[in-house]
Amino acid sequence: MSTSEPTPLRLEPRRTLLDAIRDECGLTGTHMGCEHGVCGACTVLIDGDPVRTCLMFAVQAQGSAMRTVEGLARGEELHPLKRALMTRRQCGFCTPGFLMLATGVLEREPDIGDDALLDILTSNLCRCTGYQGIVAAMRAVIAELGRSNGPA
Repeated sequence: MSTSEPTPLRLEPRRTLLDAIRDECGLTGTHMGCEHGVCGACTVLIDGDPVRTCLMFAVQAQGSAMRTVEGLARGEELHPLKRALMTRRQCGFCTPGFLMLATGVLEREPDIGDDALLDILTSNLCRCTGYQGIVAAMRAVIAELGRSNGPA
């Protein structure tokens, strides 16, 4: 299923966006964690903003542009954030949520400072790394983006 085209769905009004993404669209990269909006594993971008899909009814996304972790793919080339996170040791369960949170943040604020970055990243939970690898990956991508957008 293409993630770049509108996908019409007929759903019961009580279905969460998380259930629709995973069960109806087959996009299982968005993980189900706590189902209470605490962990951030289910984060996707809705109209460019990070949103926890376990807290949102699917019908609330009608007419919105949604991007899941599958939408970060550039053919066979890995997204810079995914590539950076792959080099750090972690279990990977929280990775899709962090990828989407970080993508939303970097697209809005590419020059984000360390304190603000850490504050935003700690809104998602990681139980295996203490955030060190995630913060290091984000800093590496910020530096890479700065170099690619800087003077030639």
